[in-house]
Amino acid sequence: MENLIIGSTISKTFGKAGAESLALGEVNIDLAKGEFVAVMGPSGCGKSTLLYALSGMDTITSGSVVFDGIALEQLSENELADIRRQRMGFIFQQPTMLKNLSILDNIILPALRDARKDVAQLKEKAEALLKKTGIAELGNRDIAEVSGGQLQRAGICRSLMGTPDILFADEPTGALNSKASAEIMDLLVEINQEGTAILLVTHDAKVAAKAQRILFMKDGQIASDLRVAKETSESRMELINAQMTELEI
Repeated sequence: MENLIIGSTISKTFGKAGAESLALGEVNIDLAKGEFVAVMGPSGCGKSTLLYALSGMDTITSGSVVFDGIALEQLSENELADIRRQRMGFIFQQPTMLKNLSILDNIILPALRDARKDVAQLKEKAEALLKKTGIAELGNRDIAEVSGGQLQRAGICRSLMGTPDILFADEPTGALNSKASAEIMDLLVEINQEGTAILLVTHDAKVAAKAQRILFMKDGQIASDLRVAKETSESRMELINAQMTELEI
């Protein structure tokens, strides 16, 4: 499969000279177009830092991140913002939405920066996404009037407004109960099957088992790369748990 993202010897340090903390140590990674990859590991191992590095949301200390042939570290902030808005989608543990806007308006808001689309087109697309994610009746509600699972569905709608090549999801089920978590993951699997790549950070083996490939991180490094696309759900869980035991994570 053709690669969408290639990360080469990515390093990321935090702190001032002489007191640096290494978050990523010369990580090499590739992600194919349409692939669903989960990243697991203990707290502080570099999972979210890797996601932010690969999406251009954070600068790297050294190395290179190439997105569909484009070296992200060579782009200006405006150019990076354009790529993130038009070709990437982001889902976080807690969707950040404005309290004074409806669910529908919150979904549309980030896409308003794209001058190629008018508000009517954006509203039409947002309403179609609300229907697709099973919350068509909630568009006019305030964010305080919906459940956590419904709000996360709205966040997914917002992430899809630019028809992204990839969704970056950082613990998207971390604040949800088991039922809502399962529903969100089923929705992400459906989106992936329609052709959108997904890079998902999680601590939950059940969530990771939905992916085709699981990367296990430890101490800022990728300690293992497990491909499970051809495995059953039960077999995936067994392989994940065995790998976590072996790596002591």
